[in-house]
Amino acid sequence: MKNFLKKFWHQTLAPKNWLAQLNTRLGFFTWLVVLFTLKAILAYGADFDWLHVSDPLQVILMLLNPIGFTMILFSLALFIKPKQIYYGALLLIDTAMTTLLYLNVIYFREFSDFMSINTMLGYNTVNQGGKAAGAISFGIHDFLFWIDLVILIGLMIIRKIKFDQRPLKRWQPFKLFTIGVFVLVANMFFADVDRPQLLTRQFDREYMVKYLGIGPFTIYDAINTYQTSQVRKSATPSELTAVQKYIKKNYAAINPEFYGKAKGKNVIVIHLESFQQMSLDLKINGQEVTPFLNSLYHSKSSVSFDNFFNEVGQGKTSDAENMLETSTFGLSQGSLFSKLGDDQTFQAMPAILNQRAGYSSAVFHGNLGTFWNRSTVYKHMGYQNWISGDYFDVTGKKATSWGLKDKLLFQNSIPYLERLQQPFYAKYLTVTNHTPYTLDAQDQDPNFQTSNTGSTLVDNYFITNHYLDQSVKEFFNYLKKSGLYDNTAVVLYGDHYGISNTDAPYLASVLGKNESNWNDLDNANLQRVPLIVHIPGMTNGYIDHTYGGEIDVAPTLEHLLGISTKRYIQFGQDLLSKQHVQIVAFRNKDWITPEYASLSGRIWNTKTNQLIEYPDKKLQAKVNKIQSYVNKKLDMSDNLNQKNLLRFYTPKDFKAVDPSKYDYSKDSTVKRLKKINQELGTKSTSLLSKNGNQSTLSDYITDAPESRDKATDTTRLLPRNADDWSGN
Repeated sequence: MKNFLKKFWHQTLAPKNWLAQLNTRLGFFTWLVVLFTLKAILAYGADFDWLHVSDPLQVILMLLNPIGFTMILFSLALFIKPKQIYYGALLLIDTAMTTLLYLNVIYFREFSDFMSINTMLGYNTVNQGGKAAGAISFGIHDFLFWIDLVILIGLMIIRKIKFDQRPLKRWQPFKLFTIGVFVLVANMFFADVDRPQLLTRQFDREYMVKYLGIGPFTIYDAINTYQTSQVRKSATPSELTAVQKYIKKNYAAINPEFYGKAKGKNVIVIHLESFQQMSLDLKINGQEVTPFLNSLYHSKSSVSFDNFFNEVGQGKTSDAENMLETSTFGLSQGSLFSKLGDDQTFQAMPAILNQRAGYSSAVFHGNLGTFWNRSTVYKHMGYQNWISGDYFDVTGKKATSWGLKDKLLFQNSIPYLERLQQPFYAKYLTVTNHTPYTLDAQDQDPNFQTSNTGSTLVDNYFITNHYLDQSVKEFFNYLKKSGLYDNTAVVLYGDHYGISNTDAPYLASVLGKNESNWNDLDNANLQRVPLIVHIPGMTNGYIDHTYGGEIDVAPTLEHLLGISTKRYIQFGQDLLSKQHVQIVAFRNKDWITPEYASLSGRIWNTKTNQLIEYPDKKLQAKVNKIQSYVNKKLDMSDNLNQKNLLRFYTPKDFKAVDPSKYDYSKDSTVKRLKKINQELGTKSTSLLSKNGNQSTLSDYITDAPESRDKATDTTRLLPRNADDWSGN
């Protein structure tokens, strides 16, 4: 053995032999396969947390899974005889695979997930929630993904690597291709041994990459994407029956104590961008991060929830909106808004409140109207008005790259808000508390000193949290001064996490934890986001410890407004119902309850924060039952949305929304709002009419320094979507 290894070193591995090997077709091919395999393993370890491998077989499969697929793909070039085309094809394949791998690395650092085909296809139209230009989490090792290609091309240019004119022997390309197939099939066989029915049961993406690799996962996902489109075409009305039976079986009855508490009131939903529950009641350097939100959280006029979780998937903000409005989940891959929104049938809050209780509706947001495909989706949901960044002055320092700053959004919305007929349903989408959490010095509170965690991202997060808190306070002051407050229920909720799992350990010092002991359950607990329902005049408010999620908001709010949800297809349950099931389903089929959590297939005790490595039979049976509940809930929602089954169902007193009725252009909106107020005359219920047709804008007081700035010819608002990381 010693002599064999010595010979192997001198003839094969020794650096003096490398250049000679690269000057042969077979040697060049071998080097590219080896180097790409090493890059994949680098990504697995340095960026994908070793994919949570938990036994020796998983380790072996993870280390071997790049080899088979890489050999198959790269060996296709071996069949090419012309030398220039041969070398060019190999480099092109290697570059494409490296690009795919690196995009997944970048994507994983923000989303803790892998890129699906839908994400790639929706690159220019989807995904609010990614990091802004210049804010990608680059690693010090990133150059290693590209250095091999740079060196190889450089060696070719200076002719240290010369094109081998000799084609491979007749059967050699086929042999190498066959070896690759054999390795891949063996990989899949042993993967199925360790994780039975891996492909048929479609485990989460981490499992797929762990066992098969990035390339096979991407191809498998592409096949699934195509199949989904075909399935939707073949959907029939009879498939809705199973969904209806499920909804009826899992309906949670109203709580008489709170049913109708907000009946007839206006509803304002404030979407707290990237805001997490941990920031409430948090003090840094002796100062509250969010003093005003804290006061709402503890108010006797509020019902607040401290175990309320975001349940978004890759759709991030759009998933949160979809759950809020429809009580159905986003898709397992990609954004429902972007993938299905062009022709989806919704039974959403704007249409339900309008048809059941005469509500007008509007959304206010400081970014472009096309973001997340909202200009189309909102029409299908029945929103009458969509007041986007196209309506506002976003020049100069008034906007960040994500849109109009929050203080200005609230202030500049007033000329439109005051013209809405009451009762109205209005939603505000804030943006300033958006990664990378940069805020101009002039907007920062000089009396607030943030943390010193070692992460600029985390430290800046609390600065923008504080700014968001001040923005909401100014808006509440306006509501009170203008007279809207007493007749308005305000719902405040966080859409998704702000600090990703990559950066979460930096929070340990702020939250009184030990960074070295930070674990997956700590990450799961950080998925808590606020839900505060503030109803002026209510005196029995409290902090509710019920476990729930964004899927539950719509039925909870509808019951508070005195609207029964029995007739609608909604997968959430009233959080105030005594029949509410305290199982929170995450989009990747993980889950958490007051007792246990299942995260990446591992069971945790949520009370002790301990991993349960060997659950007994009784606990395992309980876990299996909960997992079955979660799987069915998500699968039912997916079946409904992917097949657009709601097009076959019209509940009592509900008329299907006609999107062609809505025109969101600024001129049309302004004319329409003015015309409604004029035509109704003394019957108009808008705030403007109630105020003698005098604007209430002067009631709005803000300390935003940009409010006095004149319009300029430049803007920092980037005309791109959240997964566009370019600096252009």
